[in-house]
Amino acid sequence: MTKILPVTEDSLKEAKSLILKGETVAFPTETVYGLGANAYNTVAVNKIFEIKGRPNDNPLIVHVHKDFDISALVDGVPGYAKILAKKFLPGPLTMVYKSKGTVSSAVSCGLDTLAVRIPSHEGAQRFLKYVGLPIAAPSANISKHVSPTSAEHVLADLNGKIDLILDGGVCSGGIESTVLDCTGEIPVVLRSGLISREMVEEAVGACGEYVYKEGGVARSPGMRYKHYAPRCRTEMFELSEYKKALALYDAEAEKGVSVCIICDADGKKFVGDRKYMCLGSKPEEMAANLYSELREGENTCELLVVISPGEHKGVMAGVMNRLTKACGKRYEN
Repeated sequence: MTKILPVTEDSLKEAKSLILKGETVAFPTETVYGLGANAYNTVAVNKIFEIKGRPNDNPLIVHVHKDFDISALVDGVPGYAKILAKKFLPGPLTMVYKSKGTVSSAVSCGLDTLAVRIPSHEGAQRFLKYVGLPIAAPSANISKHVSPTSAEHVLADLNGKIDLILDGGVCSGGIESTVLDCTGEIPVVLRSGLISREMVEEAVGACGEYVYKEGGVARSPGMRYKHYAPRCRTEMFELSEYKKALALYDAEAEKGVSVCIICDADGKKFVGDRKYMCLGSKPEEMAANLYSELREGENTCELLVVISPGEHKGVMAGVMNRLTKACGKRYEN
């Protein structure tokens, strides 16, 4: 039986015991819940892939507490990365460095790089500090399913597969961290998130954008495969195509199909009396609501008709990345 416990001295003691035994523990962050294991222990890291059903060519992120010396894990931190760390960490930013090879090679799926993150969530910091080890962790859900933003979401996917979920409440950020490649002369966005490319450019002057090509090596989590997908049928339309979205809704509802529209505040204007879920009006609000709405939708509907938000820049690049992958499409920003 999987236990859900609040983050206390007793639950942290139990979590550390499980980690040291080579088991996995789900824990909260400000973005989504993570499924963590000792990054030094290959057997433990491989359990993450087994529990999630995650392909073993999809690299993991190592999480550490704010006082952890990452020089034990990575080979050199460029000047711009130090600036970004000072400005954004702890926070929803993952930086990829050349690895020293001290953690298990299974973490990076054989790559010579290592993705490192310092979450800002108080519960995550307490857990990481108490354990005192680098913790490899992807999102705590079945692979390719909607990411979890609450302990209950984790339980719905992993009940009976893990021993413990540390409950830190609902995640405030809602989508996974931004991932930056920090191995070159300038940082390069590998995965969009709450720290936007524009924010990075403002801090350090230049930032590139990596475009993954099918068949290539995944340099970051979330590059390959369909991700974040609800278990019901989904259809996605641009805001300018709202009439097509509404026509599909009406046709399917006429057949007796349970349908719901997902949209932002702009799309809501066109919905009328049709069933809908509104992501919100601001980018951060939409990021925070996205996964919970997708999970709510799959539990109540047979078809989700998504009307895409009109804004695609900044934080919305991360939201659109998740939303289009959830619908089986690739978003190029």
